[in-house]
Formats: sequence, C-alpha cells, structure tokens
Amino acid sequence: MNQSRRPPLADSSLPLLAKGYAWLPDRRRRTASPVVRTRLMGQHAVALHGPDAVRFFYDERHVERGTALPGPVLSTLFGHGAVHTLDGGAHRARKDMFLSLLTGPQAVAGVVEEVTKAWDEAVPSWSGRPSVVLFDEVSRVLTRGVCRWAGIPLDDADQVARSMVAMVDGFATPGPRHWRARRARARSEAWLGRLVEDVRDGDAVAPAGSALDVVVRHRDADGRLLDPHTAAVELLNVIRPTVAVCWFVSYAGHALHRGPAIRERLCQDDSAYAVAFAHELRRFYPFAPFLGGRAVTDLEWRGEPIPSGALVLLDVYGQNHDPELWTDPYTFAPERFLGRPPERDELVPQGGGDRSSGHRCPGEDITIALLSALGPRLARLEYAVPEQDLRIPLSRMPSRVRSGFVIEGVRVPAPARQESGRVSG
Repeated sequence: MNQSRRPPLADSSLPLLAKGYAWLPDRRRRTASPVVRTRLMGQHAVALHGPDAVRFFYDERHVERGTALPGPVLSTLFGHGAVHTLDGGAHRARKDMFLSLLTGPQAVAGVVEEVTKAWDEAVPSWSGRPSVVLFDEVSRVLTRGVCRWAGIPLDDADQVARSMVAMVDGFATPGPRHWRARRARARSEAWLGRLVEDVRDGDAVAPAGSALDVVVRHRDADGRLLDPHTAAVELLNVIRPTVAVCWFVSYAGHALHRGPAIRERLCQDDSAYAVAFAHELRRFYPFAPFLGGRAVTDLEWRGEPIPSGALVLLDVYGQNHDPELWTDPYTFAPERFLGRPPERDELVPQGGGDRSSGHRCPGEDITIALLSALGPRLARLEYAVPEQDLRIPLSRMPSRVRSGFVIEGVRVPAPARQESGRVSG
C-alpha cells in the first residue's frame, strides 16, 4: 500500500467525539479520494459514501457487521447476542423472525393503531398542565403503544420509557449517559428475561401471534429456542427502536415551529404529504452518524484498496445531506418526496440494502407509518411554544432538541378534526 493509502498514525476517536455528525462529512470534503482513510479505536478505518457505496457495504461478500460492533454499543444499544451480531445463515434465520413481526400492512397497521390510541389517551392530560416536554411525553406514548401491541404487560410504563430512551441516548458517548444506558439495558434484559421464563413455565400468557409469543417460540438456524437472555435482547430490539421514534416526533415539533406553512399543509387530509414529511424528517434531522462493518477479505473500492479486517464506515449523515443527491440539502422541504419516493439506497437513515437478507432495519416501514400518523396529529394540536433552547447540537450523538421541545397551553382538537390513524406507506 503506498503512503497515500495508509491510515493516519493519529487516532480520530477523540475528534469524532468532539465534532460528532460533522466529523466524517468534513473529512470527506477535504480529500480528493473516493474514500476517507482514518484510524478509530486504533484500527484502520475506510469510510465510503453514496448509493453505490451502500450496495458495496451491504454485500456480505465484502463486509460483515457482527464483528465490527464495539462492546460498548452492544452493552447499550443492541445487546449481546442480538441479530445485529450475526451474519450469513444465522443472521437470515433470526432476521426472518423480525420480518414476520414488523413488515407487511397488517403488522404496520397494528403498531400504528396501538400507538395512535395511546396518543389519543394521553393528549387530554397535557391540556391540564402548564407545559409538557414533547420528547418525554411521546416516549411514554410509544412505550405504551408498542408494548400493548407486542403483548408485553407494563407495571411502570414511565420507567420502561426512560430505560428505552437511555439505551439509545448513551450508546455513542462515554461518561454518565453511557453508564445510564448500561444500567437501563441490564434492568430491561432482566425484566424481559423473567417474562420469557414465565411464559415458558405457564405462569404468564403471551397473546397468540404477538411479538412476545413469536420471540418465545422462535428457533434459530440450529433448531434451538433462544435462551431467555437472548430472547429478552430481541424483544428489546422490537420495543427500543419504536420508542426511539420520539426523537423524530420532537424533531417534527421543531420543524412545524420553524415552518408554519408546513404545519398548515400537514393539517390537511393528505396522506401523501404526511409520508413525504416523514421521509424528510428522517433525511434532514440527525440520528445515526454512520454505520460500521468489517472487510471480510482484501477489497477494492473505486481503485482504492481496503485491507481484510479493516473497519468499513458508511457515511449516513453525509449521504443524507449530499448536494449531489438532494437539492438544497440543508433546507427542510417535504415536497421533495412528493411524487418521488426515495430510492432504496439513496435515503439511508435506517440503513440500506435489501432488508429481507441484509442488515437494513426491518422496522423502517413502522417508523415511516408512525411519523405519518403522529405528524398530522401534532400539527392539529393547539399549543404555544415558549422561549427555550431549540438548538440541535451536531457534536452530541445521538443529537436531540436541547429542550426536548416544550409546549404549553395545549388544547385538544375537536374529535371531528382528529383522524383515526389511517396511514399510507
């Protein structure tokens, strides 16, 4: 490998933590090479960008995902033994379980029905309070809705919501947020592991066909039932990503506050615009900075060598803001998706590639449907937005509206104006 193709001697882990989402796009703009070479956690890393790179990254002949996930991420976000740590046939067998639960019109409609019901139950209580933090309230709504759909009984929905949020909020940072995330995961895995054992022992009932029922009965590629810990991990991988939609709902509040015309249009009975709004939320606002895998053999990308074992990074935030893909990428414009659904490997906030065989998030359709349902509901609410810190710092991963988006003087719309939760994917 010539000198220009060697990784820098200096490690970029600290600059990444300091610059956050901007770190990789800035590095890419400063290089004329089709790849960015860097060093993370002491390892040679090569970063790629663009739809062709997405297809290259998700080809299992090139990149494997399981061995690239750092222990701290597994101990907070995904869980040890999760589907994300598998490749090949073992991954496909486990992924099939998630696809059976989370894809298809019936599954999507079921989650949306329970979440919108939980929203409609919760919103009247907001009007009796001086102010509410949208991020916090929606995390509880999503927790109640998805657990009801999944057949998981809740004794303390608020505590579960805080745990789900903590796991996401602390996965990409050292310090107190990270340790809160670890404690939340340990607490949640113990809770759901006991529930799995109770169902198998006949001391609890899993509704037929529910997520709880499917995970408890699932057999992996080796024909064995999941052990209680792994079953708990995978139940969390159903609940946690759904609760994480609260990030985007609070971003929706931010977008509607900045764009009154968008809010007015979202109030109309226009399902196509609601879906476009959901896509633009996922494109414009920060969530995953990049994805990581590991080269399974010596590779070459556009003339650039990638040695076997190197980390391969896919620049998600940079791609979602690439001016070559998106006109005015730093303008929030849902209309860009009207009549032009995003290409599979173009908009990648939840990964790319074929979700049936690869690592793309199987719950992506549910995310889009939930945002398409909750966005208009939020737009129709009457409320005031007091002075607060509405900054969204790109140095924080995952980022969020600093204030959580506070609203006050909430007034529930008349029933005739509140939709039934009909969505279009």
